[in-house]
Amino acid sequence: MRTIETIKSGRNYKAVSVGTIDQIIEHELPMGPNVIQGKVFVGQAVGATGSELSFQTLVPGQDSGFLHTHKTHEELYIILRGRGTYQVDGEQFPVGEGTIVRVSPDGRRALKNTGSENLTMLCIQYRANAFTEADSPMTDGNILGDALVW
Repeated sequence: MRTIETIKSGRNYKAVSVGTIDQIIEHELPMGPNVIQGKVFVGQAVGATGSELSFQTLVPGQDSGFLHTHKTHEELYIILRGRGTYQVDGEQFPVGEGTIVRVSPDGRRALKNTGSENLTMLCIQYRANAFTEADSPMTDGNILGDALVW
């Protein structure tokens, strides 16, 4: 079983590694009496305060195991490698490397690997309807005048 490795941390950051995309399958997530092979949550490991994120690898023919919804979290599914079928509220559509799917909390969702190689995705969860116009990356960011030193 692979574990999350801390690379470096400081007052304003923490960096971790879950391994390469090919190594995601080595993680195990205990969920009640079951263990989900190839899934790892990372938000708490990096100290995230506004979101949760996870990586998951599905082998060919494998699905996520269940439909699910959320109470308050919206999700972004980012397909990093492989091909599959995504299902939301009974509708199905193909997904592959580079596909991004946003699902609101009430969306009944699941994912299946329909390809011949592993499908790996990144899922980002965050509270729905939390961002306002003031949260735009064009208005929230501050470009500093400090010179970059490498």
